[in-house]
Amino acid sequence: MLKLSFLTSLIALSLLLSACSKDESTSDEANSILSTNEFLLTGLDNTQYTVKKSPSGFSVTEAAGKVIIIDIFATWCPPCQAEASHLSSLQKKYKDSLLVLGVTVENNIKNKKLQKFRTEYHANYPLVNSSENARFIDAVAEKLKIGSNFGIPLMAMYKDGVLINFYQGAVEEEFLESDIKKALGL
Repeated sequence: MLKLSFLTSLIALSLLLSACSKDESTSDEANSILSTNEFLLTGLDNTQYTVKKSPSGFSVTEAAGKVIIIDIFATWCPPCQAEASHLSSLQKKYKDSLLVLGVTVENNIKNKKLQKFRTEYHANYPLVNSSENARFIDAVAEKLKIGSNFGIPLMAMYKDGVLINFYQGAVEEEFLESDIKKALGL
């Protein structure tokens, strides 16, 4: 009985000490990053977009009242390449009420490569290449509850900070347009 009591006390003490030995500087740093609900994304043309996280989605300050499509993509991804012209078509058609914002998953990609993607695949909408991209993409994936290993392209559509729909993989332009029309009340 004494051995059992001693063993139980030893386990409880080790659990207590291991829980208290967490590096507080790492914890504070993580909390300061996670507590912010704002992202500053910079486009190829140096236009800055302030994206704010809301309880039900994201909004872009510079596009208040518009439908927002966050397009998470990579320049090397064939479905991402194929969707670029469709997103451009929608951006052109709904220019006064839609903002397509392309956010690359590629870290440290050169603007020259992103510009080549824009030209080659007719991606005529803002493409952002910012140090905030990875943090923002993580926040979108977390908000959509899809985990960190999601497929691309990933598109999330919002209106006034509220999620309308999201899509993984290639999506027909007509499906996107249907959701845009619903969000705009057309």
